[in-house]
Amino acid sequence: MSYSVGQVAGFAGVTVRTLHHYDEIGLLCPSGRSRAGHRRYEDDDLDRLQQILFYRELGFPLDQVTALLDDPEADPREHLRRQHSLLTSRIADLQKMAEAVEHAMEARRMGINLTPEEKFEVFGDHDPDQYEEETEQRWGDTEAYRESRRRTARYTKADWQRMQDETKEWGARYAALLRDGGEPTDERAMDLAEEHRRQICRWYYECPHEMHRCLGDMYVADPRFTSFYEAVAPGMAAHLRDAIHANAARHA
Repeated sequence: MSYSVGQVAGFAGVTVRTLHHYDEIGLLCPSGRSRAGHRRYEDDDLDRLQQILFYRELGFPLDQVTALLDDPEADPREHLRRQHSLLTSRIADLQKMAEAVEHAMEARRMGINLTPEEKFEVFGDHDPDQYEEETEQRWGDTEAYRESRRRTARYTKADWQRMQDETKEWGARYAALLRDGGEPTDERAMDLAEEHRRQICRWYYECPHEMHRCLGDMYVADPRFTSFYEAVAPGMAAHLRDAIHANAARHA
């Protein structure tokens, strides 16, 4: 059975013009012609088109697609292995993006009204405004972001220093928990997770337990947050995430 260019365009979700272009550059030449000279595509042509569209979806330019498909050393199984590897990588990337969008609520400090000298004195070499633009782009239309901006805009240097001290003291107690071999589901770990949530509520915005779950997921999904907690204690990011989940379940 053979198919017209219009039928193939309909099957594949591409335009007739695209198929004509693929023919003109030798990427996909139909196996036959009708008596009137119109293009006719066989099953093998459709298989090749499927391969072309796969690589195009992954961003390969047409000349590279041609080289891949016409490689005399490659067999169909090699294409499948390559596609599986590429898809696995793409899926991992998309999962990270989805986690960031679905689960993330910004927890970094926002709207800090300090002089450069005061910022350095309070935060050391950590720039609290580093991700401000990204934060506003991603969550600027949320109530949590607006509430955080309203609160932090009023904070003085002393407020920020008190917050820093509170965070450092909490981190030291969590690091001690890890050294003692505490499990995320232990009462002590869940209490520290609850204290972490209440700190967010006190300093930034109301953070219900379900939102806190999302933040916990972000601490593992976003390497910037992971590195922050891992600097306090190795293994802390994932442990805290699990403790947050256990605490949320405890309060459900």
